[in-house]
Amino acid sequence: LVDSLGLLLKVVVSEANAPERVLAAYALMELLEERPELLEKVQVMWVDSGYDGDKFALSVWLMIQAHVEVIRRTEQEFQVLPKRWVVERTFGWLNQYHRLSKDYERLPEMSEAAIYAVMTRIMLRRLVV
Repeated sequence: LVDSLGLLLKVVVSEANAPERVLAAYALMELLEERPELLEKVQVMWVDSGYDGDKFALSVWLMIQAHVEVIRRTEQEFQVLPKRWVVERTFGWLNQYHRLSKDYERLPEMSEAAIYAVMTRIMLRRLVV
């Protein structure tokens, strides 16, 4: 989960065959338990088409009373999707760091810790500059 600036709010690393919607709801629930003040003013949650579905939208509404807006392609050719580039940019920032460019870790908790460490470094560098 990232905010509108692309800064990391919550990360969950799991096996590749885990359902995206379930993990997103889990991450949202974890963030709600840890830092509820971050989600107080959220009115819209933008997601890609992998998170489409009434059950996911209902779970988000029940947790934080926010609407889920699915960002979809309208044409076959390439187009920049509004709001989705924010998450893609965050992935780009993270992939600049060698340790995150490949999956070197054995435990998902270590991958999560490495992602948080890199994002902390990114945010601290922004404060310094």
